[in-house]
Amino acid sequence: MKLVGLLGGMSWQSTAEYYRLANELVGKRVGGLASARLLLHSVDFAEVERLQAGGDWDAAGALLAEAAAGLERGGAELLVLCTNTMHRVADAIEAAVSVPLLHIGDVTAQAVRRAGVSRVGLLATAYTMEQPFLRDRLASHGLTVLVPEERDRAEVHRVIYEELCLGVVREESRAAYRQVIGRLVAAGAEGIVLGCTEIELLVGQQDSPVPVFPTTRLHVEAAVDAALDAQP
Repeated sequence: MKLVGLLGGMSWQSTAEYYRLANELVGKRVGGLASARLLLHSVDFAEVERLQAGGDWDAAGALLAEAAAGLERGGAELLVLCTNTMHRVADAIEAAVSVPLLHIGDVTAQAVRRAGVSRVGLLATAYTMEQPFLRDRLASHGLTVLVPEERDRAEVHRVIYEELCLGVVREESRAAYRQVIGRLVAAGAEGIVLGCTEIELLVGQQDSPVPVFPTTRLHVEAAVDAALDAQP
């Protein structure tokens, strides 16, 4: 089993899900007392969030590149960046290491295509919904990506940073997300990408009339496949 380096802490709430899911999946696939071989670097999200808000993506990329290089020095054979938003700096991370970075956009797009869906709505942080780095990555796989209207984007973003990153799950926020999903479906979305790793703490397939693609779970499944050398 390969040693997987987790670059996490953005936020720790979703990174904990990465850890839990990876160990559960390895246990199910291998059996017995088997668990995942993981090496975790968890950053201070307050520092990363300040760089996000200030638009200093170069500094954020340098910070995560240094952390990734440390994971490689620690023996990691595969890197998993436990966040959608910070794939904004995936190129900087990849430039700092020689081991592969498993890109969350590629993993998600492959799952969407396997499901026979080509037009998806994207729920994520405002950075991810409004900047092209993830939308373009999904589009490179032949997908059409829809994002919510401005008011809905603001509410989706607020819930992530003010609630989910702090471990707060509110029914009224779940209801608001369901309404946003409904509007995306009305606009033509055939599936919904939960494009922020915290969103799965709030909504799932039961909250959508069309297929939901949970990026955290999909990312972990692909990482476990790679670690066990399983065929996709």
